[in-house]
Order: sequence, then structure tokens, then C-alpha cells
Amino acid sequence: MKPAHIRRLLTRACGAALAVAATALPLQSGAQTAAKPQPTRPNVIVILLDDVGFSDIGAFGSEIPTPNIDALAKGGLSFTQFYNNARCSPSRAALMTGTYPHQAGLGHLEGVDIPGAQGLRSKLLDRVVTLAEVAKSAGYYTAMAGKWHMGISHDVGPWNRGFDHSLTSPFGELYFPDQPQPLAQNVYIDGEKVPANSPRVGSGEWYSSDLYVDWQTKFFKQAEAEHKPFFLYMPFTAAHFPLMAPPEDVAKFKGKYLRGWEAVRRERFAKQKKLGIIPADAELPPALSGSYDWDKLTAADKDRFDTMMAVYAAVISRVDRAIGTLVERLKASGELDNTLILFMQDNGGNGESGPDGRLNGKGTPGSAQSVVWAGMNWATLENTPFQYFKHYTEEGGISTPLIAYWPKGIGAKQRGTLVTAPGHLIDVMPTLVDVSGASYPKSFNGNAILPMQGRSMMPAFSGQPLTRDKPIFWEHEGNRAVRDGQWKLVARFEQPWQLFDMNKDRAEMHDLAAAQPDRVKKMAQQYDAWAASSFVDPWREEYDKNSKGRQRQNWGGFEPVERAYAQKP
Repeated sequence: MKPAHIRRLLTRACGAALAVAATALPLQSGAQTAAKPQPTRPNVIVILLDDVGFSDIGAFGSEIPTPNIDALAKGGLSFTQFYNNARCSPSRAALMTGTYPHQAGLGHLEGVDIPGAQGLRSKLLDRVVTLAEVAKSAGYYTAMAGKWHMGISHDVGPWNRGFDHSLTSPFGELYFPDQPQPLAQNVYIDGEKVPANSPRVGSGEWYSSDLYVDWQTKFFKQAEAEHKPFFLYMPFTAAHFPLMAPPEDVAKFKGKYLRGWEAVRRERFAKQKKLGIIPADAELPPALSGSYDWDKLTAADKDRFDTMMAVYAAVISRVDRAIGTLVERLKASGELDNTLILFMQDNGGNGESGPDGRLNGKGTPGSAQSVVWAGMNWATLENTPFQYFKHYTEEGGISTPLIAYWPKGIGAKQRGTLVTAPGHLIDVMPTLVDVSGASYPKSFNGNAILPMQGRSMMPAFSGQPLTRDKPIFWEHEGNRAVRDGQWKLVARFEQPWQLFDMNKDRAEMHDLAAAQPDRVKKMAQQYDAWAASSFVDPWREEYDKNSKGRQRQNWGGFEPVERAYAQKP
């Protein structure tokens, strides 16, 4: 161990409150045992992918090679029933604050600010605190590089919500320095607006997954210089539209999807059973109304769809490579063993643009001048084995893998195992508080702070069961759901409740509402009480000018609406 590293470990020693917990952790290989080791607070890194489906990494069934993410799963824990909030800003708000999105002020996207609303305020409000604010109060160095989407247009950025340093894309969509999209032309460096193609951001023709890791490397090196543990937030652009990846990476996948979405979906489904991600007797739902029959497409259509998925797969492959680079740099610095890495996604795969997807723009598909959206058919594959997509509170819209990796803090017997207890993004804040020794405040900067809504995941790190004393709730665009133990109540905007047994039917194929009206009534009352106490405003379609009526229709009815502005095959 390097002398500088030893000195830094000693300066980061916790107080007596953490000593008891730390002594139960396994010692790092090669550590001296002559004297009682000083407990240290772990570094914490939260990795968030964008618009990525439940089955898009190898450890959860994908054929896309993701060896670095898979290695985290093999050396850590994989949570198979973990949830997000079906959409970008709401998920980020829940993750960042440990409260439900409406409580944080972001019941919808940053652009939806409704006068007089309680939870549709387009920014993080002062009634919540962020992970960075809590970590910083405990002496952590705090930094982020990536997408924010929680209120920069309303003067709420990472620089005034607890982050010491940040490189921020305000809305995402950023892959290359020379993109024509307005939302990708500027970034913020510690609050200062800078052109994305400025040398201050990066040199040469960078790719954002790699760029973000380079900035995060600078940040954790600075934390080392300041002898502080660090909290890093890594919200990648991958794989938000417009999908972009270097041409050599796209070429690796071209032609691999000419078998079609249903054939690959069945292969992922079988692999998930083998891995134990889903039960051996799970059912695969049929394709949704409006989906295309691959066998009836022309050769030109198949080539077009294959190209779109090749770009998508390249985006996933490249973000995996970037995560591998980060892990290697942490290892080289002696930081990896005592770093808790949490990997997750902000919503299910994205069916926006309907069954046709989009493949237009100028230049080679995947280049900075191209416009590629994978579309609904490929999103069905991405979310295997579930139904529906981003926006919806069915499992396909709200399910994310969660991988927790921490060599020093996760017991050897637990590594490589699955955790099946339901969890949610709101659980990250209590976990951070547990592992860091921080105190969650009742007030902050003169404002009363809402309580955390989740529960810590720490017991799972030592093989203990995870329990909840409250159900998990969702609302987005009038779509709503309740998860209480094995039971899930779910409904579309202005549609009746459906009831599913998650132990037997997580794909939501067999509605039990008519057979169990008392359970439906009880869970609906739970939802109503939660909504009334959690700043959930009644949804109106006109709140989102881009919804185009999608909430009232199934995808078969929605498809012609999308075709009005999607390029046809």
C-alpha cells in the first residue's frame, strides 16, 4: 500500500459511531493486522443509464457484450425487482433526494411547470435535500459529470445543490462535441455555460461516455489530494435519443439483428431463466398491438431496423467500456476495494417514435449528424420479459437492474447472488446515509425537509433480508401503481385498476382485479392516501404538449399518431 494512501485512509477515519459497523467488514487483502485497522468511510459512486431496458446488459439477459458491468454483478449483488419512476426527471429526482418525484417538485419533466401545482414544479424544491448535500455535510468531496435534467432552466443546477464540482449536460442528448441538436450544444462547468466543443470540455472528437469518465477521474484524484472520501454521480447520456456511437463500434453489430426482435427476445428470455433473473415457469407476453411481424418486412425494412439496433447496441457496448475504464482507474489508485458502486437506469427502454423508429438526418447512422431512435419494436426486446415502455407504470416502464458492488462492504458469500426483494430509487438515500455515517437533516438552509421515503439496502450486503413497512407508489402522466409485497395494482390514465400477483405473473398477463375486489379496494385506498400526502397533482393531458394523446390509447392506437412525424421504413 502506498504511504500516501495510508495517510489518506487515516485522515478519513470515522468516529465511534461507524467503528462498530466497520469492524464487521472484511479486511482488504494485504492489510496489516498487527494493529487494529482504522475504519474508513467508503467512497460512493452512483451510475445511471438513460432509456435503457431491463434486459440490455449481459448479467440480465442481453446478447450485447457488457463484460465490465457483468463483472460488477459477479463481484457484487444484483437486485432483480428494483424500480425507477418511468421517466427521466422524475427518476432522477427520486434518486437524488430519497423522496418521491412529486415531493421533490419533479412529478414530470423539467419543462412541465404548472402554476399552482404542488408537485409539477419543474425543478428540485427546497423541501428536499440531495445526495450531494447530505454527503458533503459528512465531509465528502462531491462531484458529477453527465446529465442533470432537474431544473437548470430554473436556476437549479448541481453547483447549488451540494456538488463541489460538475460537468453538466442540462438535458442530455450529448454524445459528440459537434452535434446540431440545440440541447447538446452547451454544457456547464461548475455553473458556467460553455460550448460543448470548447477545448475546456475535452480535446479532439471525444465521445461523451469516455468524456464523463475522464472528468470523474479528475474529480476523484482531487478528492484524494484533499484527503476526503468522495461521492460521484455519473448520469450517462447512453442510451438516450438521438442514438450515437463511433462508426467502428456500430460496424461490430451491423447484421447481428437481422434475425428480428422476436427471435432475439426469446433468446434473452431463455437466458434470463438460466441466470435466475426470472422464474423457470415465467411466461413471455405476446407482441403488443401495432408491432410489426418481422417475417413480413421487406429486405430493405429489415436492413433499416437492423441498423437502428446496431447503433443502440454500440451505445450500450461503449458505456460498458467507459465503466470498465473507471473501475481500472479506481483500482490503480487503491480506491476500488472501499468504493460502493451502484448501477441502475432511469426508466425502461424507450418506445417513443412508435413501431417505425427513426433513421434519418445526415451522415452515417450513429454519427453526430444522424437521427436514430430505436422505436417500439426494439423497445419490446430491450424490456424483456415485460410489457410496455418508458412513460408507463407497467413493469416494462419502471423496472431497472440494480447492481451493488463494494469489495470491502459486501460479504464474500453474497457476491454474485441475486436479491429479489422489491426496491426503489428512494432507497439510495437511506443507503448513502448508512454507509457514510451522515445525518439526514430535518431542516436545511432554513427550510423544513421532508423525511426519506425509502429504506436502506445495507442489510443485503451481509446477507440479511430486506423488508419494507410501506408499499411503493408511482404516478406519471396519470399512469399509477402500487407495489405491496407480492401484489401490484396498476392502471393507465383514466382507466380502471388491474391487479397482478408478482410472485407468479410479473409480466402482468393475468388480471386478478375481478376475482379480488377487496384487495383492489384496499390498495386503491393506499394509493389515494399516498397521493394526497405526497403532492401528487391530478394529471391533465394538456400539461404535456408532446403527449399527443398517448395516455388514452394502447400502442396499437398510438402508432398512427407517431407515424405522422416518424420516417417510414
